[in-house]
Amino acid sequence: MGYLQMGSYRKCSSGSGYPNISLSAPLPGIPKPVFAAVDSHEQCETKITTLENGLKVASQNKFGQFCTVGILVNSGSRHETKYPSGVAHFLEKLAFSSTAQYGSKDEILLTLEKHGGICDCQTSRDTTMYAVSAEVKGLDTVVSLLSDAVLQPRLLDEEIEMTRMAVRFELEDLSMRPDPEPLLTEMIHAAAYRGNTVGLPRFCPVESVEKIDKKLLHMYLQSYYCPERMVLAGVGIEHEQLVACARKYLLNVKPVWGASTPTNVDLSVAQYTGGIVRDMSDVSLGPTPIPELTHIMIGLESCSFLEDDFIPFAVLNMMMGGGGSFSAGGPGKGMFTRLYLNVLNRHHWMYNATSYHHSYEDTGLLCIHASADPRQVREMVEILTREFIQMAGTAGEMELERAKTQLKSMLMMNLESRPVIFEDVGRQVLATGKRKLPHELCDLISNVTASDIKRVTTKMLCSKPAVAALGDLTEMPSYEHIQAALSSKDGHLPRMYRLFR
Repeated sequence: MGYLQMGSYRKCSSGSGYPNISLSAPLPGIPKPVFAAVDSHEQCETKITTLENGLKVASQNKFGQFCTVGILVNSGSRHETKYPSGVAHFLEKLAFSSTAQYGSKDEILLTLEKHGGICDCQTSRDTTMYAVSAEVKGLDTVVSLLSDAVLQPRLLDEEIEMTRMAVRFELEDLSMRPDPEPLLTEMIHAAAYRGNTVGLPRFCPVESVEKIDKKLLHMYLQSYYCPERMVLAGVGIEHEQLVACARKYLLNVKPVWGASTPTNVDLSVAQYTGGIVRDMSDVSLGPTPIPELTHIMIGLESCSFLEDDFIPFAVLNMMMGGGGSFSAGGPGKGMFTRLYLNVLNRHHWMYNATSYHHSYEDTGLLCIHASADPRQVREMVEILTREFIQMAGTAGEMELERAKTQLKSMLMMNLESRPVIFEDVGRQVLATGKRKLPHELCDLISNVTASDIKRVTTKMLCSKPAVAALGDLTEMPSYEHIQAALSSKDGHLPRMYRLFR
C-alpha cells in the first residue's frame, strides 16, 4: 500500500486519512505494558545442590520456553588405562539406544518430538555428556528419559554390532577427510603424553573394535558411572523443579550393571613426555583434487584449567590466532593476530597457521598447526619455532589489548547460546564443584599483563616439544633439531651441510 504524507494527516492509497501519531509516544487508551524483570545477580547466578547420593544438580535460569538439560559424567578416553581403548567412543555411539523403558532409539526420538526435543551425546578425553533440548513443560519426561538412557541401557547385541560398523566407518572417514585437524590433534596428544591419560586414543583403534562387548562395557560403567562422578545440569528451568526431578529419577535408582565400584577408578595424573608421532600416508584422499600438503603441529606443555595461569595462556592463544591463507574479513576475523601478520601475510606459500590450546584438569597443551608444500617443510618448521621463541618477548600494548578484547567478546558471544551455557555450567561444576561467572572471567582477562604472558611463555619453553607430522616428510628436520631450535635464542634450526644434494 502506498502512503502519501499530507500536512498533519497521512493519506492511505484508499483515500481515507488518519492522524499522524508519533510512534515514540504511548498510544491513547492502551494500558501500560508490564515487562518481566529480574535481579541482575539472580539472572546470571548458577544454583548448585548436592543430593544424598553425591550427584550434583546445577542450573541457570534463562527466559524462554525451551530448556537444555543433560547429565555430564567424569568419564572419557583418559580413563581407559585398564580397558581396551575405545570404550568411551562406543558408549557415545550407543547413547539413546533401547533402554529398560524404551524399546528403541525411534521410541526415544518420538517421545522427545512431543516436546519439540532433540538429544545428543558427546565424549571428550575427560567428559561424557548426554544432553536434551526440549520445551520446559516436558522437563519431567526429559529427566526420566536421561536417567533411563544413562543408567538403564539395554546394550543389545545387534546395537553393539551396529556400533562396530559406525566406528569402522568413522575411522575410515577420519583418514579420508580433507581437513586433517582431528587426526593431528589425536597425534599431538599421543606424542605429548605417550601412553598415558590424555595421550590415550580418543577414537577406538581398529584392533579394539571386536574386543568391546556388553560385559566389558558393564565393567567400565560400573566403575565410572556412579552418582559422585555425575552432574545433572540444566539451563532455562527453575532450580527447585530440576532438583525435584533429580530426586524422583536419579536418587534411588539401581543401574542395570548393579552396584557401583568407584574404587576401580583410574586416578592417574597426566605425565607430559614430549616426543614425535609421524604419519607418512598420503593425506590427499578426499573426493576433490586437493594440493598434496605436509601438515606439522608443534606443541609445548601449558597448564591445567584449574591454575591461575590458564587465563594468560588463553590470552596468548588468542594473540597468536591464525587460520587459513584464504580468509576474507577484518580485525574481527583475527587478521591482526601474530600468525597472520608474521606468518601468513609474509609467506605466501603457507596454506595454514593456527594456534590451539587444549586444557585439562591436570595439564595443558599449546600448539601451532601449519601446512605447506612438502618441499618447504624445513622452512615452515623454522618459522614455527621462531614464533614460539618470540612469544617470550614483551607483547605490544595494542596487540595485548586487542587479544583480551577479542577473547572477552568471543566468550560473551558464545554464552548467548543456551547449549553453550549448559556445557559451561556442567563442565565447571563437574571439575570444580562451582562455576565462575562470565563477568568474573572477564575481570580475570582484563587483569592479564604483558609480564604474565612473558612469564607463562618462558615456563612453557622449558618443556620438551611434542610434534605431529602428516604427509611427505622427506624435508622434515629431526626431532633433536626442533628441540635445539626451541632452546635457542632466535628459534633457528641448526644448519645442515650436505655434500650431495
